[in-house]
Amino acid sequence: MVWRGVPDAGVPTTDRFEWFSEMLAASLAPMRVSSDSTADFEAEAAVLELGPVQLSRFVYSPLRTQRTEALIRRADPEQYHLGWVRAGRMEVDQGGNSSGPVTGDMVLMDTSRPQRAVASGAGGGSGRTEALVLQVPRAALPLRARRVDRMVAQRIPAGAGMGAILARFLAALHTQGPECRPGDQERLGALALELTASCLAERLGVLADESPEARPLALRERIDAFIDHNLGDPELTPRMVAEHHHLSLRSLYALFEDEEVSVAGRIRLRRLERCRDDLAGAALRAHTVRAIAARWGFTDGSVFSRAFREAYGMSPSEHRRAAEHADTAGPAQRSSLTSGARQGPPGSAVSRPSP
Repeated sequence: MVWRGVPDAGVPTTDRFEWFSEMLAASLAPMRVSSDSTADFEAEAAVLELGPVQLSRFVYSPLRTQRTEALIRRADPEQYHLGWVRAGRMEVDQGGNSSGPVTGDMVLMDTSRPQRAVASGAGGGSGRTEALVLQVPRAALPLRARRVDRMVAQRIPAGAGMGAILARFLAALHTQGPECRPGDQERLGALALELTASCLAERLGVLADESPEARPLALRERIDAFIDHNLGDPELTPRMVAEHHHLSLRSLYALFEDEEVSVAGRIRLRRLERCRDDLAGAALRAHTVRAIAARWGFTDGSVFSRAFREAYGMSPSEHRRAAEHADTAGPAQRSSLTSGARQGPPGSAVSRPSP
């Protein structure tokens, strides 16, 4: 596990700004970049792959960035970017929020929404900015997006509470991460994800400050997000869900006792939905039915086929053939097939969730 990147010393001075702009687009997301220092621009960029997340380090001369609706439509990695401004300062505007000058602290950004950012040296001068950026897939964060969206362009203190713990962990990743064994990257990435979620939850007051009546709802939302993110893991079971959230199985079942669908039912139905969508799509036509089932955590092909037929009234192969036929028949039939599969046949596990 090593840092990937090129220091500015390896790029001619006249090309550094263009190189860095391209590096930002490739490493983070397409954006407009401008600077008053293009002639003598200084920059470094490096990326550390950590399984579910990615840590990037950037050092650069003052610049301005903008991510527009048009750029979002062109390409969106659907990530949250948590930037820790270790030197210089940064100001971010997004979602109606304005961070103000951020120095030494962190700020959250969302690639799926327009944003503007200005980076400069300390005190707004011409010095360089250094930032560590943790890139987290939106789907991987075990918090509801509508809650996290309240945190964009908000300063997150890096000197107290979970913010300090997260900052120290990111600093250790920066210095020690490249020396770790390749097999450790998934575990380090998972830990970074968990610390980020805890830091944001603390800032939002999801667990600590909400009323007692609201806490079970917040916990159910986190569990639902965790299930969605781990559907491909064959080991995903109610027991795994309970252990991850520090609950007993009895407490987990009690948490969902008023819901129409049990935890096991949620896992099964969502896996079937993902398989249904993959079987109908053209992108995975070369994959076998068994491979698609395994992709979403089904280890036994016959068990999957029975569950699929029970849910949708046809076998996985029949559903795939119907989708292929619909692709050649036109948009109306494709829409009919999709809506019919989504609802499921009357009395099926999809149209009428089982407890």
